[in-house]
Amino acid sequence: MSTSTTRMDGRAWGVLFVLCGAIFLEGIDVAMLNVALPAIREDLGLSTGVLSGVVSAYVLGYGGFMLLGGRAADLLGRRRMFLLWLGVFLVFSGLGGFASEGWMLLVARFVTGVAAAFMAPAGLALVTSNFPEGPQRNRALGVYAGTAAGGFSLGLVAGGLLVSAGWRWVFFAPVVLAAVILLAAVPLLKDDGQEIPEAQGFDLAGAVSATAALLLLAYGVVRLEHGGDGLGTTLAVLAASVVLLGIFVLIERHTANPLVRLGILRSAALVRTNLAALLFMISFAGFQFMVTLYLQELRGWTPLQTGLAMLVVGIDTILAPTLTPRLVNRFGNVRVLFGGIVSAALAYALFLPVAPDWTYAAMLPSMLLLGLSFSLSYGPLTMAATDGVDDQEHGLAGGLLYTSMQFGMALGISTVTAVSVATVSAQGGDGLSLEAIRNALMLPATAAILAALITAFGLRRKAATPQVPTPAAAHTAA
Repeated sequence: MSTSTTRMDGRAWGVLFVLCGAIFLEGIDVAMLNVALPAIREDLGLSTGVLSGVVSAYVLGYGGFMLLGGRAADLLGRRRMFLLWLGVFLVFSGLGGFASEGWMLLVARFVTGVAAAFMAPAGLALVTSNFPEGPQRNRALGVYAGTAAGGFSLGLVAGGLLVSAGWRWVFFAPVVLAAVILLAAVPLLKDDGQEIPEAQGFDLAGAVSATAALLLLAYGVVRLEHGGDGLGTTLAVLAASVVLLGIFVLIERHTANPLVRLGILRSAALVRTNLAALLFMISFAGFQFMVTLYLQELRGWTPLQTGLAMLVVGIDTILAPTLTPRLVNRFGNVRVLFGGIVSAALAYALFLPVAPDWTYAAMLPSMLLLGLSFSLSYGPLTMAATDGVDDQEHGLAGGLLYTSMQFGMALGISTVTAVSVATVSAQGGDGLSLEAIRNALMLPATAAILAALITAFGLRRKAATPQVPTPAAAHTAA
């Protein structure tokens, strides 16, 4: 593979397609399940609490183990972790399709989330290690990010189609896709020259405290959607998470072989990237959730109609791998990312005056801007996550990014739910109202504006830094 151009040979494209297939699988799996929830409830007779738990179990597994998954890729081998956990993902997705009781779905979704937590950062680290820094890596990451975002938007439509044939296909379809990816990955993915550290003491105390803290944090975030109901328990869970995080930091500062080198968090660019990713996903997840409720519960649209309405957001699948790398090579990560987040803020602002009889033409500008936003934001965020980070810590950096994104999605859904429920309660009703949707949609708009402001600090920092005319300066850290 050439280091000076974006040209890649056949094997390089094969490697990229395998890695893209895995991240597409993760996105489409989550989106299809969201569409299938009403059908699952009707068939298995699940309570609202168990149905919510089916979604929350994945969040707990993903968010709780992501940091450990990222570090495991660095310490135990990226290829090894990728193949192992892709296999686990395949098995437990299939078991979910055979579920006849609610608890079976809960277990299957939790383990599937854990598998994704190990697989995703290993996949990102394999992308960065297989493609040299510069235009070629930018192009590879553009394709990778576009595939990831496209998996979610296309999953909404695929879920609607599969549910019409039976909700169990929402679980079986990912099994087929995962099997194809796994069969292709074994011969294509080679050891990438990663220098795995020699056998040394493993930071078991750090791993346990970090995982427990993130599990409690994820559980507390999920509980936020209940608003004032059980608020004391929610606050206690979040407080326990903070205490465990403090213990984790103390352990990492004094252990000889830390799970997470705390010095990596001194990078202002890395912290800024993760904050922007957190807020970006809060805004998107909250917006997508409330729009789904608006279309299905207030307008009476079917899941398939809802998925088709959101399909235009999938233009990022085309634009992210073609347009975004060129823009990044010319303008840098920060400027492209800033433009993408501003596009998102504008998309949400245009949807705020939503009316009960809005035509799709009135919604279309927001959908198009959101697709453009993902095209310009997801790739640069992925690129910036490892920019300036030592190659041996790319798995950790990827784990931090995906942790931020996963918690952003959970926070987005929980907070807009809490606002809509509080609005309905204040109105003395027990259903969903247009005012509740409008109030909840203020949160995505606010989160996107905050993300833009945080990213703007990167613009100011870059403007104050002299430009160095070298290939390595073709892209900058956000």
